[in-house]
Amino acid sequence: MATSLEAISATVLITAVLACAVAQAQERPAGYPSKPIRVVIGIAAGGGLDAMTRLGAQKLAERWGQSVIVDNRPGGGTVLGMDLVAQAQPDGYTLLGASDTLMLNGVFKRATYDVRKTFIPIVQLTTQPYLLIVNPAVPAKSVKDLVALAKAKPGAMSYGSQGVGTTGHIGWERFKLMTGTDIVHVPYKGAAPAVIDTISGQIEMTFSNIVTSGAHVRSGKLRGLAITGPRRGQVFPDMPTVTEAGVPGFELANSYAYFAPAGTPLAIVRAINAVLIQGMHAPETVKHLAADGSEPVAPATPEEFRAKFEREYAGLEKTVRAAKITIN
Repeated sequence: MATSLEAISATVLITAVLACAVAQAQERPAGYPSKPIRVVIGIAAGGGLDAMTRLGAQKLAERWGQSVIVDNRPGGGTVLGMDLVAQAQPDGYTLLGASDTLMLNGVFKRATYDVRKTFIPIVQLTTQPYLLIVNPAVPAKSVKDLVALAKAKPGAMSYGSQGVGTTGHIGWERFKLMTGTDIVHVPYKGAAPAVIDTISGQIEMTFSNIVTSGAHVRSGKLRGLAITGPRRGQVFPDMPTVTEAGVPGFELANSYAYFAPAGTPLAIVRAINAVLIQGMHAPETVKHLAADGSEPVAPATPEEFRAKFEREYAGLEKTVRAAKITIN
């Protein structure tokens, strides 16, 4: 009953925030936008960040009848794109599309500035949790089984990540700290190679998004133990969350968001926030995202997003220190 009431309350809250966003989306600073808006992303075309940034750009263009151009500027682990926006005029015509890599670049000092002060968090678009997957030969049918197995064989099992200092690497190190396990890190140049080696048995486990590994879980080439989001997903509704499966408080997801250079007028930031919240929660958009295991992030004001960003930044710094993670 409590869960049902919580769900109803959450739905009412989201509905109220969306209604507010619809009203605010009708309002915008006089004369804005009067020319094309550029959204810079620090990766080549293709992939989740590119797709979600373009989806957001489409929503802005549809609402305001002005061109919104996505500018791919790969280089430096997305730092090149960050630098371009950091140095841009804060007038609302140059924005940054970024994933959680923005935060990682700040914590690991890949950027030469404090990302918390250099960028204004505007809005989170979507979030995509991962699956905790293992090779079927691993004698673990649940997360509790996996933790017990890892504790019984400290240092004997290994996990794969997309590379040192990536979201997957940080997530596994947090998992190890929270479970008191010793699992060896094997970094790869991307998520797909880690999934391939998990299938072949070169490593025992990895985190992977549903698009990359969902078909392998269905075919039995991989065993999915849990989903890393705050709640069960629509694609694998019977799969528990990691929290449900025995590691309370553990969550890991990759989210995509829009940022602006510091100094951008708050009225413009709020207008962009309102349009994108409304657009990303449109029924047809929600349905489209669900097919890939994604969902729009719960509506939040720019101020609420900033507070969340700073909390998560502090948590990431704590994990990096505790796990003694360093990068070259």
